[in-house]
Parts: sequence; C-alpha cells; structure tokens
Amino acid sequence: MAILITGGAGYIGSHTCVELLDAGYEVVIVDNLSNSSHISLERVAEITNKTFTFYKMDLLDRNGLEGVFARHPIDAVIHFAGLKAVGESVQLPLSYYHTNITSSLILCEVMKKFGVHKLVFSSSATVYGTPEQIPIAEGSPLGATNPYGRTKLMMEQILEDLAHSNERWGISILRYFNPIGAHKSGRIGENPSGIPNNLMPYISQVAVGKLKQVNVFGSDYPTLDGTGVRDYIHVVDLALGHLRALEKIMNKSGVDIYNLGTGRGYSVLEMIAAFEKVSERSIPYAISNRRPGDIAICYADTLKANEELNWAATRGIEEMCRDSWRWQNSNPNGYEEESYLKSEQAETSYKIPAQL
Repeated sequence: MAILITGGAGYIGSHTCVELLDAGYEVVIVDNLSNSSHISLERVAEITNKTFTFYKMDLLDRNGLEGVFARHPIDAVIHFAGLKAVGESVQLPLSYYHTNITSSLILCEVMKKFGVHKLVFSSSATVYGTPEQIPIAEGSPLGATNPYGRTKLMMEQILEDLAHSNERWGISILRYFNPIGAHKSGRIGENPSGIPNNLMPYISQVAVGKLKQVNVFGSDYPTLDGTGVRDYIHVVDLALGHLRALEKIMNKSGVDIYNLGTGRGYSVLEMIAAFEKVSERSIPYAISNRRPGDIAICYADTLKANEELNWAATRGIEEMCRDSWRWQNSNPNGYEEESYLKSEQAETSYKIPAQL
C-alpha cells in the first residue's frame, strides 16, 4: 500500500515515515524543504534500512503534484505540509492563508482527480483557542485566535464539507497538543530554524550551550508551581497515532476528529527539572511577565482516540526529555553541519526521481 506523505522531511513527518516504513508501507514523500532538511530523509532510510521515493516539490505546483499521482498508485495521503509558527502567522497572515489553505485545496483536488479519497490531516489544538474547560474534548467550542490556528480550523471545515459531498471520502483530523522528544536512535529530531518557538528545543539548546537561559513567562498562574501547564506528547507516540488513524480510514467513510495528547499536563518548571535529571546539566532560567494570550492550563481528553483508534501515548516525561537530549547532544547544530558537508554529494540512500 502506497502512502503519500506531504511535509515528510519535517519533524513529525520524518518520525511518521519511520513508523510507516517499519510497518511495511510504501512511502512517497513530497516536501519543498523550506523548513526542513534532506538529511532527515537520509537518516530515515538509515534507521529503517528501507527505500522510499522523495520529490522536492511545493504543493502549490499542481502539475508537479499530478505527476506524482500519475507515477505512483497512491492509496492514501497523510498531510503535514504547511507553515506552522503562530507568531509569524500574525506578521504574515496572507502567506499563511495562501500556503496552508490553497496548497491543501490543490492536494484535495488532485486526490479527487486520481480517485484517492483517504486522508489523514495534521491539525492542531490551537483550533480550541482559549478553552472553556479542562481537559479539552473534541466537542469543545472552537475559536482559533491567530492566523495559523484559523488556517487549521478552516481546513477542518472544508474537509468536513468535502466528506459530506461524497461518501467515498474517509478523513481523519488529528488535533495535536505539544509534540516533543525524538527517535530513540538520536538520528532524527526537532530542528527549528533560528531561536526556537517551543519550550523543549529551547531547554535543550540551553543545555547544550547554544542559548543562555530559559525564559519562563509567568509564575503566578493558578497551577502547582505558578507556571503554565501543557500536554506534552512524545513525537513517536504522535507518529503511531497517525498509523492508527490511517488504518481506521481505510475501512470507513466520513470524518473523524481525534485529540492526540497524553491526557495530563506538565508545568514549565516540571519540564526543566525533568530535563536536568536526564541530562545531568543545570538549566538556568529567569522568570518574566506573562505573554498576552497565554493560558494557565491546557491538556487533552484522549478518550475518543483511546477507544476508537486503540491508541494511547505511552512515553512519559523522562523518556521525552531523555530522547530530546540524546538528539540535541548528538546534533548540537541540528542537521545544519551535516547538510553543509554533504551538499555536494549526489548519491543518497533513498530514491530521488530526477524529474517528473
């Protein structure tokens, strides 16, 4: 069975490719590498000892995408590709709406043209906005508060309309909470460009000496230690959630929406303490004012995914931190250094079509 992975060279995409290949699926990857590295794909091949096909391509390239579908008997699509920084989306709303929505529409149109009606869509817990109650269930009120979140919410609504238009469509919408961690090999992991926006890569870069300290925004929330609480999920657990969702939609139609989280939260200071324990390094931090829009507590109700997908997150906070540290300590500059060293090498361990 051939699965097309859009954005497969990215953080979550590369880990999902590993799980798909290990499960025996044929994998075809489309990624424009705008916020990822081809080195991650070399390492996916190294980890799995499997081959797959990669196209460096933007989803806005309709003709190119049609060429991929013409070449491969695609059975289903897992759609990760898109812009994903909340802060940047506020500064560049038109880019986010154009890239995230237009490219997704093109993908769905090409899927329809080639008779492919099975889709797993990468959404986000940002669609809930400021939650009215905790834990957050799939039926909770929706209200994204930034352009990135609105692109996800708009696409969810579009996909529901699409599924209602033709019963052949089977779609899983996965709302992620906070992915962290890395593959246990330490060969693939989160590789943010510039200063990280998320807590875990920031902590790990402080631990490895790239950044001076962690800035903790707010210490007066109504939580155990006054710092914000979030639902952190190991990226491998998240990847396995995509496999379960894929298996589900192959045998049914309509739209299903699932939260992918652990169902519990950890505070910022708990995350720092856990990372210090596994890394055996001190993580300096400084308390500063709350950021506008931040909430005190956010974690998922995962009962629906547990029951309907037969899936649950099994990796705890120390394993998440340990795997993050193994990745960061082994790759202090991410893929950057190796990418430079290998930039002139033509041969890779996976198949790259020269042209369509």
